[in-house]
Amino acid sequence: MRNLLIVLSIGWATFSMGQSIIPLVDFNRYFKNFQDGYFRQLEFQPISEFKSGDSLVVYVDFRGNLIVYDGKDKTNVSNMEVEYKVSDKLMTWKIGETLNMWDHLGKRTLTFNVRNYWVKDDIVVFEDVRYNSVSVYFNGQIYPLYTSLGDFEAPDFIGENVVAFRDNGNFNKVFWNGRIYDIDVWHSSFNFEGGTNIIAFNDPVNGTFAVFDNGQFLDVEEFHMDTYKAGRDFVAYLNRNGDLMYYKDGSKEKLTNFGPGSWAVKDDLVVWTENSFFYAFSNGEKIQLARYIPEAYELKNNTLAFRNVMGGVSALVDGNVVEITNQMNSSYSIHGNSVLVELFNKSFILFTGGKKYTL
Repeated sequence: MRNLLIVLSIGWATFSMGQSIIPLVDFNRYFKNFQDGYFRQLEFQPISEFKSGDSLVVYVDFRGNLIVYDGKDKTNVSNMEVEYKVSDKLMTWKIGETLNMWDHLGKRTLTFNVRNYWVKDDIVVFEDVRYNSVSVYFNGQIYPLYTSLGDFEAPDFIGENVVAFRDNGNFNKVFWNGRIYDIDVWHSSFNFEGGTNIIAFNDPVNGTFAVFDNGQFLDVEEFHMDTYKAGRDFVAYLNRNGDLMYYKDGSKEKLTNFGPGSWAVKDDLVVWTENSFFYAFSNGEKIQLARYIPEAYELKNNTLAFRNVMGGVSALVDGNVVEITNQMNSSYSIHGNSVLVELFNKSFILFTGGKKYTL
């Protein structure tokens, strides 16, 4: 049975990674998605709008229907004008006070009495005013987190698949992977920073800089840190010497000791500026991206797209720096680990799988 569950988990992970969604509306107003090496038309009539994540796209068709497409099937989730949100794997839509959602398991209603709610890659956190409770949806199940005796208080932190919160007794806890873990009994809020599978915080009891990492609480530094950010399974932070540090799987690495001018973390990447140079840390390697500081950039997964010195678009994809276009005034977006560039004339360049495709 255990081997079967492992096989099913691997199968779902493979499906999720393989069904990358790269939607666009071309100059003819045709709604298309790049799939299996081609730009395939999804609708033959103009759509009103769309929102997309790595594994799905949600759009309103010409009839006003709300449709979700996962790279394989289209599902009509509503024929009304509704509020909807999309993450890389999940989508929700709200009709009145009823909160509904869709994921790879299908459609379901989370609550008929919602107030605030948050949609992340793997979880949906929501307030149910009927029971004065806050709950989280994860992988087909709803887990109650806490109830409120007075006004609602939102969780202290919500990551892509982790939640830090205080229960009725003001005890600090973490939800991850279907379980709730106790931090301690400290009666004040923490300053949490988290991403996927990890949360970083200064521990006020022990005076250390600590992490919740895949179900364990571990000390990273003996003293509190002022600045820290988390990605997917790692934490980056500035230590007391101003060094930019990288922590993952119990090991620490110094990325730079020059004191970054600015820095950012998302998913699998750390980027920073140093003496007018632009750097990234990807796949365990420090990479010089440019001998200048870009005016704009975007991070997602293991990919970075940035404005190059010519005013066009370059990218770091799986550890390699590529020039996609030097045409100015081009907009860009990241889908999975692909970069889609829209040129001024409504034509497109897609860099994916080490190749360029044009439309």
